[in-house]
Amino acid sequence: MTDAVPPSAPASPDADTPRRAPLVLAALILAALVCNINLAAANIALPDIGDAFGAGQTSLNLVALGCSLGLAMSVLYLGALADRYGRKQLLMLGLALTLVASLFSAFAPSVELLIVARIFTGIAAGMAYPTTLSLITALWANGPKRTGAIALWSSVSAMATVVGSVLAGLLLQIFWWGSAFLLALPFAAVALVLVVILVPAHVKESSDPVDHRGGVLATLAIAALVLGISMVFAPGQVLTGAVLLVAALVLLVLFGWRQAVTKHPLYDLRVARRRLFWVPAAAGTIVFGSLMGAMFVGQQFLQNILGYNTLAAGLAVVPAALGLLAIAPISARLVTSHGSRVTMLVGYALVFVGFVTMLFWREQTPYPLIGFGFLVIGAGAAFAMTPASRALTESTPVRRVGMASATSDLQRDLGGSIMQALLGAILASGFAAAFARSIAASSEASQISDSVTRALQASFASALHVADQYPQYKTEILAAASHSLVSGALAAYLVGAIAIALGACLVAFFLPPHARERELVAQYEMQDASVTPDSRDFVAPKRG
Repeated sequence: MTDAVPPSAPASPDADTPRRAPLVLAALILAALVCNINLAAANIALPDIGDAFGAGQTSLNLVALGCSLGLAMSVLYLGALADRYGRKQLLMLGLALTLVASLFSAFAPSVELLIVARIFTGIAAGMAYPTTLSLITALWANGPKRTGAIALWSSVSAMATVVGSVLAGLLLQIFWWGSAFLLALPFAAVALVLVVILVPAHVKESSDPVDHRGGVLATLAIAALVLGISMVFAPGQVLTGAVLLVAALVLLVLFGWRQAVTKHPLYDLRVARRRLFWVPAAAGTIVFGSLMGAMFVGQQFLQNILGYNTLAAGLAVVPAALGLLAIAPISARLVTSHGSRVTMLVGYALVFVGFVTMLFWREQTPYPLIGFGFLVIGAGAAFAMTPASRALTESTPVRRVGMASATSDLQRDLGGSIMQALLGAILASGFAAAFARSIAASSEASQISDSVTRALQASFASALHVADQYPQYKTEILAAASHSLVSGALAAYLVGAIAIALGACLVAFFLPPHARERELVAQYEMQDASVTPDSRDFVAPKRG
């Protein structure tokens, strides 16, 4: 195999960067921003969507999950296709399909079709998002400049989630719920033009055949895993969720077996077992997923419990964006001077403080405590993102950089999907259980029909519809709904804090100190230089 580097690929007077490097980086960051804006749009619109369709909490969870799910289940396969057939080409296709998917979402006539549209949006993002980091890694040589580019890419991409919430909230104050999904249209159009004009094509790409069977297995396994988690805790969906989780386990085993025996694996297990690959991959998945889960539950808390309108709810999470933006350059310097482990542990500590803060949120919580929680979570995520992304790319041969960038995306999207599904399911389960207790304690319990009981327990929006139908009980229903949602949210925040604590233990015990990290990176580079791409002989690095 030879790397496909055409003579026409733009050179740079500085060998470490591409020609017109700032403009190229701006184009790639804008493309990544489009994907993250789409991820944010649903969260801010969930109460309006629930009201428009009378949707239950499980359906609302799937609307919020749809984009992350579509991206997570397709990103490995599409990352490999980009490595083989052209990263720039797949990036352009993904941005073009984003335009179609956004329109499909905005005008969906039912909540079921909206879920489908959101998954389609995620698949389009799966074509675009992984290639942005792949191109940065291919175009910027390993060193401080690549680290700085990745830090800026990470922070701006994550910050787009917050900016998207603010802009979507503003649109929802003026227009209908579907306007939130049109937000990405102008950004996608501009990003498409800039990518076409500025970004080099076919730089350090692979000529290996793509493992299509492995791609199908990975897609199905991740879809079953995320959907299973989102349903297994939901009332009445336990059996379906359990079947999906069993199917996911079987598919993951088959995928692992396929990658171990095929000559050209989609996911190179020889690279994945490196300590500087699997530890940052797992740790990043936890912290990124926790960030997404906190935003998902927090938006419903702000609007349904504290009574914020959509614009105020969007503005309420701005401190998270400020934390991400302010900490990004500090994170880049810290990871260079002290290594990945120290930097990630600082990030984990801040995110943990954010979740502990959320455990004190109640119906009368003042905004300073709300803003502080989002600020430290954003700052913590910024500290964690740069070392996680950098470690993945440094431990992977450049010809397989699509695998590293796909894994980096999985940290966000699989982690976001799993934690959003988990926290959303716990929110739904906690809401239903708390409402069941309120119904049982009511003097009118014997007069409440099964259908009304199910509607009350389905979601906050569904309970509001019941309150409108029975105005004589409206005060009691609203009080019970608020109490139930607070109970569910607190359970979700507690699970998030536990997940962060476990992730910090993983980083502390398994990620090497700075000196050993540098040794391992040099060792990986020597191995990758001495082993031909088609060779099946591979010697794992000693002790890590």
